[in-house]
Amino acid sequence: MSGSGGTFVDRIDPFAKRSLKKKPKRSQGSSRYRTTNDVELQPLPLLKDVPGSEQEDLFLRKLRQCCVGFDFLDPVADLKGKEMKRSTLNELVDYITAGRGVLTEPVYPEIIRMIACNLFRTLPPSDNPDFDPEEDDPTLEASWPHLQLVYEFFLRFLESPDFQPAIGKRVIDQKFVLQLLELFDSEDPRERDFLKTVLHRIYGKFLGLRAFIRKQINNIFLRFVYETEHFNGVGELLEILGSIINGFALPLKAEHKQFLIKVLIPLHKVKCLSLYHAQLAYCVVQFLEKDPTLTEPVIKGLLKFWPKTCSQKEVMFLGEIEEILDVIEPSQFVKIQEPLFKQISKCVSSPHFQVAERALYFWNNEYIMSLIEENSNVILPIMFPALYRISK
Repeated sequence: MSGSGGTFVDRIDPFAKRSLKKKPKRSQGSSRYRTTNDVELQPLPLLKDVPGSEQEDLFLRKLRQCCVGFDFLDPVADLKGKEMKRSTLNELVDYITAGRGVLTEPVYPEIIRMIACNLFRTLPPSDNPDFDPEEDDPTLEASWPHLQLVYEFFLRFLESPDFQPAIGKRVIDQKFVLQLLELFDSEDPRERDFLKTVLHRIYGKFLGLRAFIRKQINNIFLRFVYETEHFNGVGELLEILGSIINGFALPLKAEHKQFLIKVLIPLHKVKCLSLYHAQLAYCVVQFLEKDPTLTEPVIKGLLKFWPKTCSQKEVMFLGEIEEILDVIEPSQFVKIQEPLFKQISKCVSSPHFQVAERALYFWNNEYIMSLIEENSNVILPIMFPALYRISK
């Protein structure tokens, strides 16, 4: 009995008890780098100061020099070396942005090696087991002064008019992409923002990697939903998917439809839905605009995962349902009107005012009103008891 009593208390007070105690703020963590303490950077001449015939060789030397890692957890360690690397990275960014013809075939593997040496590292475990992304400040990456410039360099490399995917694909391969995807779990939002743009560029440039990238994102989401319930970069990956779905050719392939039903819909059941719900709803609506026949399985999936005890999630679900109804075709609406409005009538009479208010907002939407009027013989008998009860 005590067990069920506990559950009952949780049901009437769905707010997580841990949110009552505000956790101490954390500021900086640093990834586990293989720091190369014994290497001292040697000053090299500026690229603009050497004749054109020597620039490629100097460019390669500078790329190798930037493979040296530094310990940022000790803010006073090797300040001279850190500053030298920072200014070299800045120079490299300018060099590949302004220079034409600098991306010759021999530099590709060295560029990717430098990027891999700096970006691919073991992310620090969260020091706070109760880390709540909605309440706590994220742990910022201490080595960001260097990392930011490496990301900047990577982007300029991919976006350069001289960039040749035919050469790039030899070094930007599946293994590289896999390591890049692991970094999306970084707690630092600045890093995830760069990763989002980088992965999007790679997806656009390398047709041969597209199916692999989609498959790996699929795997990350399934692990997140069914195993870990923790991955920092879900919102960013969904944002990339939003634009990928936008470009899907019609008719949609079976694998894409399966991804919607088996992966995107179950993402709605995770506790931390609010962190990525806007991006998720956008992806779902994109699919329905491409193929209206998916409306019925999507609505049924949402009704299956409808929140029972969390009013905040219920408000989000109602918002998404309205977005779907905005693009629904009348022929699809009649297929889902009965189960959908049974749920909406429960929401209208919800004891939680925000849920009831959000459900009643549907009646302010002209298109939804026109659908209700056309099907009033089915919808009114479902809605009337709830509306009558709350009008008392």
